[in-house]
Amino acid sequence: MRRAFNAFVVLFVTLALFAGCQSFPGLSAGTHVDDAAITASVKTKLVADKASNLTRIDVDTNRGTVYLTGSVDTTERKKRVERLAWRATGVKGVVDNLQGVQNR
Repeated sequence: MRRAFNAFVVLFVTLALFAGCQSFPGLSAGTHVDDAAITASVKTKLVADKASNLTRIDVDTNRGTVYLTGSVDTTERKKRVERLAWRATGVKGVVDNLQGVQNR
């Protein structure tokens, strides 16, 4: 009986530790950190290339997929921003929701 109780306690503690490593939306702490690093990397590439105005482009990452939203001046710049996002380390996909505004 004592042995079964000890096994139950070990199992309970193990499950509690694994549950504690999960964040509320269901992402592990490591995934959350990876996504933040990808977002920072994409933003750094955009600033270094001067391809975008970060006040008009929002970069979010979820499980390695980068979501680009906002507006850009031209269709060419829209394509350039997407290519730069793909170059960031760890990117598994890019969802381009950028709106191209033609200069008149």
